[in-house]
Amino acid sequence: MSEYYAHRQNAFWQIMSALLGVNGDYESRCKQLTREGIALWDVLASAVRPGSLDADIRHESSRQNDFAGFLAAHAGITRIGFNGRKAEQLFRGLVIPELALPLPQLISLPSTSPAYAAMSFNDKLDVWGSRLELKPLTTRGRQ
Repeated sequence: MSEYYAHRQNAFWQIMSALLGVNGDYESRCKQLTREGIALWDVLASAVRPGSLDADIRHESSRQNDFAGFLAAHAGITRIGFNGRKAEQLFRGLVIPELALPLPQLISLPSTSPAYAAMSFNDKLDVWGSRLELKPLTTRGRQ
C-alpha cells in the first residue's frame, strides 16, 4: 500500500491517535505527525524479505537509508524512536558505525506489529507514552 503501518492490526496509528489525536486518512495522519515534530522513516532503504516478519530480512541484501544526510539536514532532531527491537538493532549495526555526527537520544519502543503479541495494546500504549513523554489524550482531559 506504500504506507507506513498499513496493516489493519498494527497498533501504530491507534497509539498515535490515543497519544496525539492523529486521525483521518493516511496523508492527513502524516501531516499531523509532522506538525507534532515526528517523522517516519525506515532504517532500511531496501532489503530482501521473503516473509512478512523483520526476522526474515536477508542481511546481505540490506541497504540503510542516508541517516547522516537526514540528521545533517535536520539538526534539530533530539530523539530517534525505534518501533521494535529489529529496527534498533539494524540502526545500531548498520547506521551508527557510519555516522560521524553526534547521535540524538535513542529510544527503544515495543513493536506495534500484531506479530508482537507478548504485550497488550494498553501496555504498548503505556510504554510508548512514557518513553516519548506523552500522556494519552483521555488522561489529559480531552477526548
